[in-house]
Amino acid sequence: MKKFAFGIVIILFATGALAQENSSTPAIICRQARGLVAIRGAVVLRTGPYIYDRYVSGQQFCQINERARPVWVPTADVRQCFVGYRCQSDRQQGR
Repeated sequence: MKKFAFGIVIILFATGALAQENSSTPAIICRQARGLVAIRGAVVLRTGPYIYDRYVSGQQFCQINERARPVWVPTADVRQCFVGYRCQSDRQQGR
């Protein structure tokens, strides 16, 4: 049952990512990517072929057991653009 529920969550997550407009960071400039995260608070962005992740504007968009860590992504105008943060679980911090 857990595998089924996990599969449904993954499908819903991927569907939401595909539905977003201008979600490919290599196709937009840094200011636009940073603005998407700032305005929406939490957004899924594509940073490469088949590579999606969730970016947030601050700790308030992370769960209790997660911490907001700064993240940089490639955009059309710069190689490493600070767009905001990615939530990481406390267990992932040791990696």
